[in-house]
Amino acid sequence: MDNKADVIVVGTGNAGFCAAHAAAQYGARVLMLEKGPAEAIGGNTYFTAGAIRTTYQGLDELTELVVDDERHARTDIAPYTADDFGSDMDRVTLGRCDPSLTRAMVHDIANALTWMHDLGIRFRLQYERQAYEVDGRYRFWGGLPLAVVDGGKGLVARHRLIAEREGVTIRCSTPVDRLLRDADGRVVGVGAGEQEFHAEAVVLAAGGFQANRLLRAQYLGPNWDLAKVRGTPYNTGAALLAALDAGAQPAGHWSGCHAVAWDANAPETGDFELTNRHTKQSYPLSIVVNTEGRRFLDEGAELRNYTYAKYGAQILLQPGARAFQLFDAKTAPLLREAEYQVPGVTRFEANSIAELAELAGIDVSGLTATVENYNAATRPGHFDPSVKDGLSTAGLRPPKSNWALPLDEPPYLAYGVTCGITFTFGGVRIDDSGRVLDHESEAIPGLFAAGEMVGGLFYHNYPGGSGLSAGTVFGRKAGTEAGRLASALAPAT
Repeated sequence: MDNKADVIVVGTGNAGFCAAHAAAQYGARVLMLEKGPAEAIGGNTYFTAGAIRTTYQGLDELTELVVDDERHARTDIAPYTADDFGSDMDRVTLGRCDPSLTRAMVHDIANALTWMHDLGIRFRLQYERQAYEVDGRYRFWGGLPLAVVDGGKGLVARHRLIAEREGVTIRCSTPVDRLLRDADGRVVGVGAGEQEFHAEAVVLAAGGFQANRLLRAQYLGPNWDLAKVRGTPYNTGAALLAALDAGAQPAGHWSGCHAVAWDANAPETGDFELTNRHTKQSYPLSIVVNTEGRRFLDEGAELRNYTYAKYGAQILLQPGARAFQLFDAKTAPLLREAEYQVPGVTRFEANSIAELAELAGIDVSGLTATVENYNAATRPGHFDPSVKDGLSTAGLRPPKSNWALPLDEPPYLAYGVTCGITFTFGGVRIDDSGRVLDHESEAIPGLFAAGEMVGGLFYHNYPGGSGLSAGTVFGRKAGTEAGRLASALAPAT
Protein backbone atom coordinates (compact mmCIF):
# COMPACT_ATOMS: atom_id res chain seq x y z
CA MET A 1 0.00 0.00 0.00
CA ASP A 2 1.36 3.43 -0.99
CA ASN A 3 2.54 5.46 2.03
CA LYS A 4 3.34 8.55 -0.06
CA ALA A 5 1.04 11.42 -0.98
CA ASP A 6 1.25 15.11 -1.81
CA VAL A 7 -0.86 16.08 1.21
CA ILE A 8 -1.63 14.05 4.34
CA VAL A 9 -4.71 14.97 6.37
CA VAL A 10 -4.84 13.54 9.89
CA GLY A 11 -8.45 13.13 11.00
CA THR A 12 -11.70 12.55 9.11
CA GLY A 13 -14.11 15.06 10.64
CA ASN A 14 -15.60 18.03 8.84
CA ALA A 15 -12.40 20.08 9.10
CA GLY A 16 -10.30 17.21 7.76
CA PHE A 17 -12.62 16.55 4.85
CA CYS A 18 -12.78 20.26 3.97
CA ALA A 19 -8.97 20.29 3.95
CA ALA A 20 -8.87 17.16 1.78
CA HIS A 21 -11.37 18.56 -0.72
CA ALA A 22 -9.52 21.88 -0.99
CA ALA A 23 -6.14 20.19 -1.47
CA ALA A 24 -7.59 17.82 -4.07
CA GLN A 25 -9.08 20.76 -5.95
CA TYR A 26 -5.55 22.13 -6.11
CA GLY A 27 -4.49 18.94 -7.85
CA ALA A 28 -2.87 17.24 -4.86
CA ARG A 29 -2.91 13.51 -4.18
CA VAL A 30 -4.50 13.37 -0.72
CA LEU A 31 -4.21 10.68 1.93
CA MET A 32 -6.48 10.90 4.99
CA LEU A 33 -5.48 9.00 8.14
CA GLU A 34 -8.12 7.99 10.69
CA LYS A 35 -7.16 6.68 14.13
CA GLY A 36 -10.29 4.57 14.54
CA PRO A 37 -11.77 1.78 12.42
CA ALA A 38 -13.89 2.42 9.33
CA GLU A 39 -17.06 2.96 11.38
CA ALA A 40 -15.32 5.85 13.17
CA ILE A 41 -14.83 7.88 9.97
CA GLY A 42 -16.25 11.32 10.63
CA GLY A 43 -14.78 11.80 14.09
CA ASN A 44 -16.77 14.18 16.25
CA THR A 45 -18.63 15.49 13.20
CA TYR A 46 -20.62 12.26 12.97
CA PHE A 47 -22.18 13.00 16.39
CA THR A 48 -23.19 16.62 15.76
CA ALA A 49 -26.70 17.79 14.96
CA GLY A 50 -25.18 19.54 11.94
CA ALA A 51 -25.99 23.15 12.84
CA ILE A 52 -23.61 25.68 11.27
CA ARG A 53 -23.47 29.33 12.27
CA THR A 54 -23.19 31.58 9.24
CA THR A 55 -23.90 35.10 8.09
CA TYR A 56 -26.80 36.10 5.81
CA GLN A 57 -28.98 39.04 4.88
CA GLY A 58 -32.21 37.11 5.08
CA LEU A 59 -34.24 34.13 3.99
CA ASP A 60 -33.76 34.73 0.26
CA GLU A 61 -30.00 34.33 0.61
CA LEU A 62 -30.36 31.14 2.62
CA THR A 63 -32.87 29.54 0.27
CA GLU A 64 -30.17 29.45 -2.40
CA LEU A 65 -28.41 26.88 -0.18
CA VAL A 66 -31.24 24.92 1.42
CA VAL A 67 -33.60 22.25 0.20
CA ASP A 68 -37.11 23.49 -0.52
CA ASP A 69 -39.68 23.39 2.29
CA GLU A 70 -43.30 24.53 2.21
CA ARG A 71 -42.73 26.27 5.56
CA HIS A 72 -40.39 28.81 3.94
CA ALA A 73 -43.36 30.96 2.90
CA ARG A 74 -44.29 31.34 6.58
CA THR A 75 -40.80 31.97 7.92
CA ASP A 76 -39.19 35.09 9.36
CA ILE A 77 -35.40 35.29 9.66
CA ALA A 78 -33.65 38.49 10.70
CA PRO A 79 -30.30 39.32 9.07
CA TYR A 80 -27.15 38.07 10.77
CA THR A 81 -24.02 39.91 9.68
CA ALA A 82 -20.29 39.38 10.12
CA ASP A 83 -20.42 42.10 12.77
CA ASP A 84 -23.19 40.19 14.59
CA PHE A 85 -21.18 36.96 14.46
CA GLY A 86 -18.03 38.74 15.62
CA SER A 87 -19.89 40.43 18.46
CA ASP A 88 -21.31 37.11 19.61
CA MET A 89 -17.83 35.58 19.58
CA ASP A 90 -16.40 38.48 21.55
CA ARG A 91 -19.26 38.48 24.07
CA VAL A 92 -19.40 34.78 24.91
CA THR A 93 -15.59 34.41 25.09
CA LEU A 94 -15.35 37.47 27.36
CA GLY A 95 -13.28 39.29 24.76
CA ARG A 96 -10.56 36.64 24.50
CA CYS A 97 -11.19 35.17 21.04
CA ASP A 98 -8.25 35.64 18.67
CA PRO A 99 -9.11 38.74 16.58
CA SER A 100 -7.42 37.55 13.38
CA LEU A 101 -8.92 34.05 13.42
CA THR A 102 -12.35 35.36 14.41
CA ARG A 103 -12.28 37.93 11.63
CA ALA A 104 -11.33 35.27 9.08
CA MET A 105 -14.10 32.94 10.25
CA VAL A 106 -16.96 35.43 10.33
CA HIS A 107 -16.06 37.00 6.99
CA ASP A 108 -15.36 33.73 5.14
CA ILE A 109 -18.07 31.40 6.40
CA ALA A 110 -20.82 32.36 3.93
CA ASN A 111 -18.50 31.89 0.97
CA ALA A 112 -17.19 28.63 2.44
CA LEU A 113 -20.73 27.24 2.75
CA THR A 114 -21.43 28.12 -0.87
CA TRP A 115 -18.25 26.19 -1.72
CA MET A 116 -19.50 23.21 0.31
CA HIS A 117 -22.89 23.40 -1.40
CA ASP A 118 -21.22 23.43 -4.81
CA LEU A 119 -19.24 20.33 -3.81
CA GLY A 120 -22.46 18.51 -2.93
CA ILE A 121 -23.21 19.18 0.76
CA ARG A 122 -26.92 19.78 1.31
CA PHE A 123 -28.41 22.17 3.87
CA ARG A 124 -31.85 22.85 5.35
CA LEU A 125 -33.52 25.21 7.80
CA GLN A 126 -33.73 23.48 11.19
CA TYR A 127 -37.28 24.24 12.26
CA GLU A 128 -37.32 21.64 15.03
CA ARG A 129 -34.31 23.11 16.85
CA GLN A 130 -34.20 26.84 16.13
CA ALA A 131 -37.73 28.01 15.35
CA TYR A 132 -40.98 28.55 17.22
CA GLU A 133 -44.32 28.91 15.50
CA VAL A 134 -45.95 32.19 16.51
CA ASP A 135 -49.33 33.17 15.05
CA GLY A 136 -48.91 30.79 12.12
CA ARG A 137 -45.41 31.98 11.21
CA TYR A 138 -42.05 30.45 12.06
CA ARG A 139 -39.62 32.72 13.88
CA PHE A 140 -35.98 31.66 14.05
CA TRP A 141 -33.88 32.65 17.03
CA GLY A 142 -30.24 32.68 18.04
CA GLY A 143 -28.72 33.41 14.62
CA LEU A 144 -28.50 29.71 13.76
CA PRO A 145 -31.15 28.63 11.24
CA LEU A 146 -28.91 26.50 8.99
CA ALA A 147 -28.10 22.80 9.36
CA VAL A 148 -26.84 19.98 7.19
CA VAL A 149 -29.44 17.55 5.86
CA ASP A 150 -29.46 14.44 8.10
CA GLY A 151 -27.16 16.11 10.65
CA GLY A 152 -23.66 14.87 11.31
CA LYS A 153 -24.34 11.47 9.76
CA GLY A 154 -25.49 13.15 6.55
CA LEU A 155 -22.54 15.53 6.51
CA VAL A 156 -20.03 12.69 6.87
CA ALA A 157 -21.80 10.59 4.23
CA ARG A 158 -21.69 13.48 1.75
CA HIS A 159 -18.06 14.23 2.55
CA ARG A 160 -17.14 10.62 1.88
CA LEU A 161 -18.87 10.64 -1.51
CA ILE A 162 -17.09 13.85 -2.47
CA ALA A 163 -13.73 12.48 -1.32
CA GLU A 164 -14.23 9.32 -3.35
CA ARG A 165 -15.10 11.40 -6.41
CA GLU A 166 -11.93 13.45 -5.95
CA GLY A 167 -9.69 10.42 -5.57
CA VAL A 168 -8.91 10.99 -1.89
CA THR A 169 -7.61 7.87 -0.11
CA ILE A 170 -8.71 7.12 3.47
CA ARG A 171 -6.68 4.80 5.71
CA CYS A 172 -8.31 3.71 8.99
CA SER A 173 -6.89 2.19 12.18
CA THR A 174 -3.84 4.43 11.76
CA PRO A 175 -3.15 6.30 15.02
CA VAL A 176 -0.70 9.10 14.22
CA ASP A 177 1.67 9.71 17.14
CA ARG A 178 4.52 11.82 15.71
CA LEU A 179 5.51 14.21 12.97
CA LEU A 180 8.41 13.57 10.60
CA ARG A 181 10.77 16.47 9.86
CA ASP A 182 13.75 16.82 7.57
CA ALA A 183 17.15 18.33 8.42
CA ASP A 184 15.79 21.83 7.77
CA GLY A 185 12.87 21.36 10.15
CA ARG A 186 10.19 21.06 7.47
CA VAL A 187 7.38 18.61 8.23
CA VAL A 188 7.57 15.84 5.64
CA GLY A 189 5.13 13.28 6.99
CA VAL A 190 3.77 11.50 10.04
CA GLY A 191 4.43 8.35 12.01
CA ALA A 192 1.87 5.88 13.28
CA GLY A 193 3.51 3.18 15.35
CA GLU A 194 5.94 1.37 13.08
CA GLN A 195 4.51 2.95 9.95
CA GLU A 196 5.64 6.16 8.29
CA PHE A 197 3.74 8.24 5.76
CA HIS A 198 5.46 10.90 3.67
CA ALA A 199 4.08 14.03 2.00
CA GLU A 200 4.99 17.56 1.02
CA ALA A 201 2.48 18.96 3.52
CA VAL A 202 0.53 17.72 6.54
CA VAL A 203 -2.82 19.03 7.80
CA LEU A 204 -3.67 18.11 11.41
CA ALA A 205 -7.42 17.88 11.98
CA ALA A 206 -7.57 15.16 14.63
CA GLY A 207 -9.57 17.00 17.28
CA GLY A 208 -8.88 17.79 20.92
CA PHE A 209 -8.28 15.59 23.96
CA GLN A 210 -11.83 15.27 25.29
CA ALA A 211 -11.78 11.45 25.13
CA ASN A 212 -8.63 11.22 27.29
CA ARG A 213 -9.56 11.01 31.00
CA LEU A 214 -6.01 11.69 32.16
CA LEU A 215 -5.57 14.82 30.04
CA ARG A 216 -9.03 16.06 31.03
CA ALA A 217 -8.13 15.81 34.71
CA GLN A 218 -4.70 17.34 34.05
CA TYR A 219 -5.87 20.35 32.06
CA LEU A 220 -9.55 20.87 32.87
CA GLY A 221 -9.33 20.06 36.56
CA PRO A 222 -10.93 17.89 39.26
CA ASN A 223 -13.80 15.59 38.32
CA TRP A 224 -13.45 16.15 34.58
CA ASP A 225 -12.32 12.54 34.31
CA LEU A 226 -15.92 11.69 35.30
CA ALA A 227 -17.58 13.52 32.41
CA LYS A 228 -19.27 11.56 29.66
CA VAL A 229 -17.95 12.00 26.11
CA ARG A 230 -20.57 13.04 23.58
CA GLY A 231 -18.62 12.05 20.49
CA THR A 232 -15.84 9.85 19.17
CA PRO A 233 -13.77 7.87 21.68
CA TYR A 234 -10.68 8.34 19.48
CA ASN A 235 -10.00 12.04 20.13
CA THR A 236 -7.40 11.40 22.83
CA GLY A 237 -5.02 14.23 21.95
CA ALA A 238 -2.20 12.09 20.47
CA ALA A 239 -1.84 14.17 17.30
CA LEU A 240 -2.12 17.38 19.32
CA LEU A 241 0.68 16.29 21.65
CA ALA A 242 2.76 15.26 18.60
CA ALA A 243 2.40 18.79 17.23
CA LEU A 244 3.49 20.29 20.54
CA ASP A 245 6.47 17.91 20.65
CA ALA A 246 7.43 19.17 17.20
CA GLY A 247 7.53 22.75 18.43
CA ALA A 248 4.00 24.00 17.79
CA GLN A 249 2.93 26.88 20.00
CA PRO A 250 0.06 26.04 22.36
CA ALA A 251 -2.88 28.42 22.20
CA GLY A 252 -6.35 28.90 23.57
CA HIS A 253 -8.16 27.97 26.77
CA TRP A 254 -6.50 24.73 27.91
CA SER A 255 -8.67 24.55 31.02
CA GLY A 256 -11.86 25.20 29.04
CA CYS A 257 -14.19 23.08 26.95
CA HIS A 258 -17.57 22.75 25.29
CA ALA A 259 -19.80 20.71 27.62
CA VAL A 260 -23.57 20.34 27.73
CA ALA A 261 -26.48 18.85 29.66
CA TRP A 262 -26.37 15.19 28.62
CA ASP A 263 -28.75 12.39 29.54
CA ALA A 264 -27.66 10.73 32.77
CA ASN A 265 -28.19 7.27 31.24
CA ALA A 266 -26.19 7.95 28.07
CA PRO A 267 -23.15 5.75 27.29
CA GLU A 268 -19.71 6.84 28.49
CA THR A 269 -18.68 7.75 24.92
CA GLY A 270 -20.57 8.60 21.75
CA ASP A 271 -23.63 6.60 20.76
CA PHE A 272 -23.21 5.74 17.07
CA GLU A 273 -26.94 5.10 16.69
CA LEU A 274 -28.54 7.98 18.61
CA THR A 275 -25.59 10.41 18.21
CA ASN A 276 -26.70 13.86 19.41
CA ARG A 277 -30.11 12.84 20.74
CA HIS A 278 -28.88 12.39 24.34
CA THR A 279 -28.52 16.17 24.66
CA LYS A 280 -31.21 17.99 26.65
CA GLN A 281 -31.45 21.55 25.40
CA SER A 282 -34.94 22.72 26.29
CA TYR A 283 -33.70 23.73 29.76
CA PRO A 284 -34.50 27.47 29.26
CA LEU A 285 -38.16 26.44 29.66
CA SER A 286 -37.41 24.52 32.87
CA ILE A 287 -35.98 24.99 36.29
CA VAL A 288 -32.76 23.01 36.82
CA VAL A 289 -31.99 21.54 40.24
CA ASN A 290 -29.36 19.26 41.76
CA THR A 291 -30.00 16.15 43.86
CA GLU A 292 -30.47 18.40 46.91
CA GLY A 293 -33.33 20.12 45.12
CA ARG A 294 -31.45 23.42 44.79
CA ARG A 295 -31.26 25.59 41.67
CA PHE A 296 -27.70 26.59 40.74
CA LEU A 297 -27.85 28.49 37.44
CA ASP A 298 -29.95 31.00 35.53
CA GLU A 299 -31.82 28.80 33.06
CA GLY A 300 -33.08 31.84 31.16
CA ALA A 301 -29.93 33.95 31.10
CA GLU A 302 -29.74 33.92 27.32
CA LEU A 303 -31.02 32.15 24.26
CA ARG A 304 -30.02 28.51 24.43
CA ASN A 305 -27.34 28.86 21.72
CA TYR A 306 -25.27 31.08 24.01
CA THR A 307 -25.43 29.10 27.26
CA TYR A 308 -25.70 25.38 26.47
CA ALA A 309 -21.96 24.86 25.89
CA LYS A 310 -21.01 26.17 29.34
CA TYR A 311 -23.79 24.74 31.51
CA GLY A 312 -22.42 21.20 31.33
CA ALA A 313 -19.51 22.36 33.48
CA GLN A 314 -21.97 23.72 36.05
CA ILE A 315 -23.69 20.34 36.26
CA LEU A 316 -20.34 18.61 36.79
CA LEU A 317 -19.84 20.71 39.95
CA GLN A 318 -23.06 19.42 41.53
CA PRO A 319 -23.25 16.44 43.93
CA GLY A 320 -22.77 13.27 41.92
CA ALA A 321 -22.29 15.39 38.77
CA ARG A 322 -26.04 15.10 38.30
CA ALA A 323 -28.96 17.49 37.84
CA PHE A 324 -32.61 17.48 36.77
CA GLN A 325 -34.58 19.63 34.34
CA LEU A 326 -38.15 20.14 35.61
CA PHE A 327 -41.17 20.92 33.42
CA ASP A 328 -44.92 20.96 33.89
CA ALA A 329 -47.97 20.59 31.63
CA LYS A 330 -47.50 24.12 30.23
CA THR A 331 -43.96 23.62 28.98
CA ALA A 332 -43.92 19.88 28.21
CA PRO A 333 -45.50 20.36 24.75
CA LEU A 334 -42.58 22.61 23.77
CA LEU A 335 -39.86 20.01 24.46
CA ARG A 336 -37.76 18.83 21.54
CA GLU A 337 -39.20 15.46 20.66
CA ALA A 338 -35.94 14.08 19.24
CA GLU A 339 -34.15 14.72 22.55
CA TYR A 340 -36.79 14.17 25.22
CA GLN A 341 -38.39 11.05 23.73
CA VAL A 342 -35.14 9.22 22.97
CA PRO A 343 -35.07 5.50 23.89
CA GLY A 344 -33.76 5.01 27.43
CA VAL A 345 -34.22 8.65 28.43
CA THR A 346 -33.88 9.41 32.16
CA ARG A 347 -37.45 10.59 32.70
CA PHE A 348 -39.73 10.78 35.74
CA GLU A 349 -43.39 11.88 35.89
CA ALA A 350 -45.66 12.59 38.84
CA ASN A 351 -48.73 14.59 39.85
CA SER A 352 -47.02 16.35 42.75
CA ILE A 353 -43.60 17.87 43.34
CA ALA A 354 -43.01 15.68 46.39
CA GLU A 355 -43.83 12.52 44.45
CA LEU A 356 -41.59 13.65 41.59
CA ALA A 357 -38.71 14.16 44.01
CA GLU A 358 -39.20 10.68 45.47
CA LEU A 359 -39.19 9.04 42.04
CA ALA A 360 -36.14 10.95 40.77
CA GLY A 361 -34.06 10.63 43.94
CA ILE A 362 -34.13 14.36 44.72
CA ASP A 363 -34.30 15.59 48.33
CA VAL A 364 -38.04 16.04 48.89
CA SER A 365 -37.96 18.97 51.31
CA GLY A 366 -35.27 20.73 49.30
CA LEU A 367 -37.17 20.48 46.02
CA THR A 368 -40.50 21.41 47.59
CA ALA A 369 -39.00 24.57 49.07
CA THR A 370 -37.22 25.45 45.82
CA VAL A 371 -40.39 25.15 43.73
CA GLU A 372 -42.43 27.14 46.25
CA ASN A 373 -39.85 29.94 46.33
CA TYR A 374 -39.49 29.93 42.56
CA ASN A 375 -43.25 30.08 41.94
CA ALA A 376 -43.59 32.93 44.42
CA ALA A 377 -40.86 34.86 42.55
CA THR A 378 -42.48 34.57 39.10
CA ARG A 379 -44.34 37.55 37.69
CA PRO A 380 -47.20 38.01 35.22
CA GLY A 381 -46.23 38.86 31.66
CA HIS A 382 -46.11 37.65 28.08
CA PHE A 383 -44.30 34.34 27.56
CA ASP A 384 -42.52 34.06 24.19
CA PRO A 385 -39.92 31.29 23.76
CA SER A 386 -38.79 32.68 20.38
CA VAL A 387 -37.15 35.77 21.93
CA LYS A 388 -35.69 36.88 25.25
CA ASP A 389 -39.10 37.79 26.63
CA GLY A 390 -37.99 39.47 29.86
CA LEU A 391 -40.39 37.30 31.85
CA SER A 392 -38.13 37.08 34.89
CA THR A 393 -38.28 36.22 38.56
CA ALA A 394 -38.12 38.87 41.27
CA GLY A 395 -35.80 38.62 44.27
CA LEU A 396 -34.63 35.08 43.50
CA ARG A 397 -30.97 33.93 43.56
CA PRO A 398 -29.97 32.74 41.10
CA PRO A 399 -32.62 34.51 39.01
CA LYS A 400 -34.38 33.17 36.01
CA SER A 401 -34.06 36.09 33.61
CA ASN A 402 -36.44 34.99 30.85
CA TRP A 403 -39.24 32.44 30.30
CA ALA A 404 -40.01 32.22 34.05
CA LEU A 405 -43.39 30.51 34.11
CA PRO A 406 -44.66 29.06 37.41
CA LEU A 407 -44.16 25.33 37.79
CA ASP A 408 -47.70 24.61 38.94
CA GLU A 409 -49.64 22.49 36.43
CA PRO A 410 -49.35 18.70 36.78
CA PRO A 411 -48.22 16.32 35.55
CA TYR A 412 -44.66 17.31 36.44
CA LEU A 413 -41.66 15.95 34.55
CA ALA A 414 -38.01 15.58 35.59
CA TYR A 415 -35.19 14.63 33.22
CA GLY A 416 -31.91 13.48 34.76
CA VAL A 417 -28.80 14.97 33.17
CA THR A 418 -25.07 14.96 33.67
CA CYS A 419 -22.11 16.64 31.96
CA GLY A 420 -21.35 15.63 28.39
CA ILE A 421 -18.07 17.00 27.02
CA THR A 422 -17.96 17.82 23.31
CA PHE A 423 -14.47 19.16 22.67
CA THR A 424 -11.63 20.95 24.42
CA PHE A 425 -10.67 24.57 23.71
CA GLY A 426 -6.87 24.27 24.01
CA GLY A 427 -4.86 23.58 20.85
CA VAL A 428 -2.12 24.81 18.59
CA ARG A 429 -1.73 28.34 17.31
CA ILE A 430 -2.32 28.95 13.60
CA ASP A 431 -2.35 32.00 11.39
CA ASP A 432 -5.41 32.91 9.36
CA SER A 433 -4.18 30.70 6.50
CA GLY A 434 -4.11 27.61 8.70
CA ARG A 435 -0.31 27.42 9.07
CA VAL A 436 0.84 26.10 12.45
CA LEU A 437 3.09 28.56 14.29
CA ASP A 438 6.08 27.80 16.51
CA HIS A 439 6.98 29.45 19.82
CA GLU A 440 8.38 32.47 17.97
CA SER A 441 5.10 32.75 16.01
CA GLU A 442 6.86 31.66 12.81
CA ALA A 443 5.17 29.15 10.53
CA ILE A 444 6.43 25.58 10.84
CA PRO A 445 7.16 24.65 7.20
CA GLY A 446 4.81 22.03 5.83
CA LEU A 447 2.45 21.93 8.83
CA PHE A 448 -1.17 23.12 8.92
CA ALA A 449 -4.08 22.60 11.30
CA ALA A 450 -7.86 23.02 11.43
CA GLY A 451 -10.88 22.11 13.52
CA GLU A 452 -10.82 21.32 17.23
CA MET A 453 -7.01 21.08 17.25
CA VAL A 454 -6.86 24.85 16.80
CA GLY A 455 -6.67 26.97 19.94
CA GLY A 456 -7.57 30.64 20.31
CA LEU A 457 -11.14 30.87 19.07
CA PHE A 458 -13.16 29.71 22.08
CA TYR A 459 -12.78 30.65 25.74
CA HIS A 460 -15.19 29.86 28.60
CA ASN A 461 -18.13 29.47 26.22
CA TYR A 462 -19.12 29.03 22.61
CA PRO A 463 -21.80 30.38 20.23
CA GLY A 464 -23.79 27.38 19.00
CA GLY A 465 -22.80 26.08 15.56
CA SER A 466 -19.49 27.90 15.36
CA GLY A 467 -17.42 24.72 15.67
CA LEU A 468 -18.53 23.51 12.26
CA SER A 469 -18.08 27.07 10.99
CA ALA A 470 -14.46 27.16 12.15
CA GLY A 471 -13.76 23.66 10.83
CA THR A 472 -15.17 24.54 7.42
CA VAL A 473 -13.35 27.86 7.06
CA PHE A 474 -9.95 26.79 8.36
CA GLY A 475 -10.15 23.30 6.90
CA ARG A 476 -10.62 24.84 3.49
CA LYS A 477 -7.85 27.37 4.10
CA ALA A 478 -5.40 24.78 5.42
CA GLY A 479 -6.13 22.39 2.55
CA THR A 480 -5.72 25.12 -0.04
CA GLU A 481 -2.38 26.23 1.40
CA ALA A 482 -1.19 22.63 1.75
CA GLY A 483 -2.17 21.91 -1.85
CA ARG A 484 -0.42 25.05 -3.03
CA LEU A 485 2.74 24.12 -1.15
CA ALA A 486 2.69 20.56 -2.47
CA SER A 487 2.29 21.88 -6.00
CA ALA A 488 5.23 24.24 -5.57
CA LEU A 489 7.48 21.49 -4.20
CA ALA A 490 6.47 18.85 -6.74
CA PRO A 491 9.33 17.86 -9.03
CA ALA A 492 9.14 19.24 -12.56
CA THR A 493 8.04 16.74 -15.21
